[in-house]
Amino acid sequence: MLINRAYRYELDPNNSQRTSLYQHAGVARFTYNWGLEQRITLFNSCQGQARFTDFMKQHKLLTSLKSEQLPWMYECSKCAPEEALKDLHRAFQNFYRGRKTGEKMGFPRFKKKGVSDSFRLTGTIRFKGRYIQLPRLGRIRIKEKRNSYHKGRILSATVKRRADRWFVSVIVEEELPDPNPISGREIGVDLGIKTLATLSDGTTILNPRALGRRLRKLRKLNKSLSRKTKGSKNREKAKMRLAKTYLRIFNIRHDTLHKLSTYLAKSHSKIVIEDLCVSNMMKNRRLSRAIADVGFYEFKRQLEYKCRWYGSQLVVAPQTFPSSKLCSCCGHRKKELSLSERVYICQQCGLMIDRDLNAALNLVTVSLPETQNACGEAVRLSANSSRFAKQTSVKQEPNISL
Repeated sequence: MLINRAYRYELDPNNSQRTSLYQHAGVARFTYNWGLEQRITLFNSCQGQARFTDFMKQHKLLTSLKSEQLPWMYECSKCAPEEALKDLHRAFQNFYRGRKTGEKMGFPRFKKKGVSDSFRLTGTIRFKGRYIQLPRLGRIRIKEKRNSYHKGRILSATVKRRADRWFVSVIVEEELPDPNPISGREIGVDLGIKTLATLSDGTTILNPRALGRRLRKLRKLNKSLSRKTKGSKNREKAKMRLAKTYLRIFNIRHDTLHKLSTYLAKSHSKIVIEDLCVSNMMKNRRLSRAIADVGFYEFKRQLEYKCRWYGSQLVVAPQTFPSSKLCSCCGHRKKELSLSERVYICQQCGLMIDRDLNAALNLVTVSLPETQNACGEAVRLSANSSRFAKQTSVKQEPNISL
């Protein structure tokens, strides 16, 4: 099985290398904004056939302008502006595809200095001990106490700044052996806000609330930033403190999701989750911030590729499946179930069970007619006659926090 896997390392550059990183990020940002402005001007001014351009035309035009108008671009690698134009071309392709298919694809926006500090390099990229060799940048030390742990052909390297730290993500083409099917039991996963995930075996995963626990600190840092004079060094320091806090929130959220998705993919043969419409859920103004803090889509995205890696099977229940309204014991369906009812009480058989646990038990019985196996190929499954099979007793296990 041939896959493309990304490995991220934190760089430890010296002062001159840090300046070069900022220069490359500036060249990539300038090229992207220049190409976007040219496309907008061309579309608004031309009324004939030449209203669209592509990556190759813009790249040739930029190359002709370098020697006379943009000589400072020669100080950086040629890959940075070239990959920036490719990203712009891909953004317009996604935008036009979204207009045809009805998907929500926004129009490409201009990049801002200090916010979009990233660039991508291709060519000769290799690791030498605790150093990484990048085109035009040379050898840069990485904050790793061990040698590189990837095996395969390096395709590209994306360098990005987060707060005051620089990271490099290396895309590697690897050949993995076909995974053996997992022998673990099937499990249903019900995602929530108070509890990040409730499993059908009774296990609950606590929500770290990465953003919710730091709202007071964010308000204080934002107030401090607004009181600083624009352009002053104190304002830059306040901005960096705020960026570090947001980076901390990002790391906590992604660390929890990665640990949970890896645990599920490695230890269960079939994982059933719901196909949540997050955009509609975000319309609830009282819960939108808490929903965004969980990261439902990111959890689903991680499960999709990890199930292919480790040999487990991922089943996504449709949005029309009433996992919370069904009784996991007798299959009776409630007509109405408010969000405040945290305990499910069946009016037919008298079952009293936690709402999230009841939904997880209903999810584990779902079998879709068509899903994907570990290699990503379509597989036809047999119909599950015991979709709402009786669950007489459920073993409750203590809560765990990853």
